[in-house]
Amino acid sequence: MTGQTIQKDPSCKDEFDPNSLSAAQALKRILDSIDSIKGTEKVPLRTGLDRILCEDIRSKINVPGCTNSAMDGYAVQGTDLPESGIKELKLVGTVFAGKPLKETIISGTCARIMTGGVMPQGTDSVVIQENVERHGDVVRIGNDTRYGDNVRQAGEDIKIGDVILRKGVRLTPANIGLVASLGIGEVMVTRKPRVAFFSTGDELRSIGEKLEDGDVYDSNRYTLHGMLMRLGAEIIDMGVIKDVKEDVEKAFNEAASYADVVITSGGVSVGEADYVKEIMKKIGNVDFWKVAIKPGRPLAFGKINNAYFFGLPGNPVSVMVTFYQFVQPALYKLMGSQHIEPITCTAVCLSTLKKRPGRVEYQRGVLERDSSGQLVVHKTGAQGSGILSSMAQANCFIILPMDSTGVSKGNSVDIQPFFGIV
Repeated sequence: MTGQTIQKDPSCKDEFDPNSLSAAQALKRILDSIDSIKGTEKVPLRTGLDRILCEDIRSKINVPGCTNSAMDGYAVQGTDLPESGIKELKLVGTVFAGKPLKETIISGTCARIMTGGVMPQGTDSVVIQENVERHGDVVRIGNDTRYGDNVRQAGEDIKIGDVILRKGVRLTPANIGLVASLGIGEVMVTRKPRVAFFSTGDELRSIGEKLEDGDVYDSNRYTLHGMLMRLGAEIIDMGVIKDVKEDVEKAFNEAASYADVVITSGGVSVGEADYVKEIMKKIGNVDFWKVAIKPGRPLAFGKINNAYFFGLPGNPVSVMVTFYQFVQPALYKLMGSQHIEPITCTAVCLSTLKKRPGRVEYQRGVLERDSSGQLVVHKTGAQGSGILSSMAQANCFIILPMDSTGVSKGNSVDIQPFFGIV
């Protein structure tokens, strides 16, 4: 109560807090703590999109199943291909895809063949139709073709026993088609992670409720729901929990009793009514409370019994930034995914970006190509952690390192496109 100075604690306004982990340290601690889900299930192939394979898929067939033509043309014996000049062959049949020719092609003869048609017995090369002169049953060929040209060998793409997809692969539309091409109709995948989440705060209202002075609608549960849906999680939305210690503790215990992951938004800062810290010290373990990033410094990670806990900030943009940078990689590892790191690239910045050293900053930007085809990016206006429109307008994060002092217009910056993380 004496003296001419006030003793201050670190705040979210400070650029450097010695008690904060770096983003890299925080992510490493999280991933080192996560064990993959052991539960698996067999699902129909069409419902496997975006699920994580829990076993290798091996082919039981060759692809192509038979040696076939890669082009429309004429199937011939390689020994009949002239090294120079012109050679005449007799046409003895036609091969359509799915309708093999029973006759054997002998020297001096050929067969008309369509793309995908099975190569007739005795043939090994295809002269494309554009390089052929035909007069009735007489086919004239030149020296444009070499032995084996325009032919797809049996098993050229996939051989029996080949591993076509590895355990840990996230099934994309191309993967689904690849598995279907092998005649496989079901896949073994990791079960969906169960994620329970709730918001804390007396000022929060659900959609449909009336707003009084000081109230706000809870957008965080809707953004969390959308982000979790895209990851294929089993979602348990527990709603808004009032700032009553007993209610918050009850919600934690209930969520941890059946979820793999518990996520809260709000309540991890230093307000007098923020009970998350107090309750977590009682019923769980917390690895860390702060990360040197902006927005999103107040971020907690730990465990409640067997459930992993993420305490996200209350501001809407901070929720999305911390989810994408820390929660999403953790959920990928929980599901057994091989690929966790998001895609990054560089672009020329068309905006002047202000920053002070001390934290990694994730500014919201719009990435596009200019008239010369060069990747360029500009920020989406005001960058406050409560301005959710800055995320809605953006298609990427502009990542500014801890020691950055800002970016001048025309300089290159690191970009994390949203298509690489969502």
